[in-house]
Amino acid sequence: MDDNLKGIGLALAGSLAIVPDTLLMRLSGLGAAQMVAWRGLLMATVLILLWTVVSRKRGRDLAVAFTTAGGLGAIAVQAANAGLFAYGVANAPVAMVLFAVATVPIWSSLMGAAFLGDRMERTTLAASVMVLAGIGISVSGGGHGSAAGSALVGAICGLGVALALASSFTLYRAFPALPVFLTVGAGALISGSLGWAVSDTITRTDGWLPAIWVTGALILPVTFTTLGIASRYTVAANVSLLLLLETVFGPIAVWAVLGEAVGPAGLAGGAVVTATLGLYLWDQRRRTLARAGA
Repeated sequence: MDDNLKGIGLALAGSLAIVPDTLLMRLSGLGAAQMVAWRGLLMATVLILLWTVVSRKRGRDLAVAFTTAGGLGAIAVQAANAGLFAYGVANAPVAMVLFAVATVPIWSSLMGAAFLGDRMERTTLAASVMVLAGIGISVSGGGHGSAAGSALVGAICGLGVALALASSFTLYRAFPALPVFLTVGAGALISGSLGWAVSDTITRTDGWLPAIWVTGALILPVTFTTLGIASRYTVAANVSLLLLLETVFGPIAVWAVLGEAVGPAGLAGGAVVTATLGLYLWDQRRRTLARAGA
């Protein structure tokens, strides 16, 4: 299989895996620090255990992760991503956080062009504009539940997450030797430890505590490992474009289970996003086949 299609397939799998994430965060009923602690510590445990099992060059991995600029940068942005997303969801409307996260393709494209010499394809730019327009439609009509909090906090946290994700995608392409399990796990460990340190308790909840266990031990390790590997096979803009599926389908999942209405605007925006992504993937496959036949 062509590397570009392989990367797109992995990114699609990771993007679909994270769709129920915000729903489970809401079901957990936890505060921001509690969410950060559970999600970070559980994800770190799973990924670092996986690294110890699959790695055949642990000494080299440790050196690359903890003594190089690329490794330290990857760990830092993973920690920032984990902390900011949980804080934003706990303290702001989910739709606002996810809308800000939707700017990932813009940052990814800029970083890829600035640091990796990527060419800004017109199809990627056009798809990014259409996806952002669809997400704008989906959140513009309200009907996303009654989550209390500051829209400004949500926007700041979401933009921070977008920058962190774009940076991580760029770093994993720039430094192929970076151990994905170890660096993502180390970043999660940092954020989880900080969350635990500032939380008076991590077990008191107004919801269903096991929901956060599913996100930390299953959804997050699968998603961020898959996306990290995908970024080695295709440009960061492709990975981040597919990640936007969560922005539309996350609120729909919350509506389906908790009854928080998405509304006509949300459904219309979802249709724009899915249609755009379908056409984009078809175009990527067409280009791959054309190169193979050349």
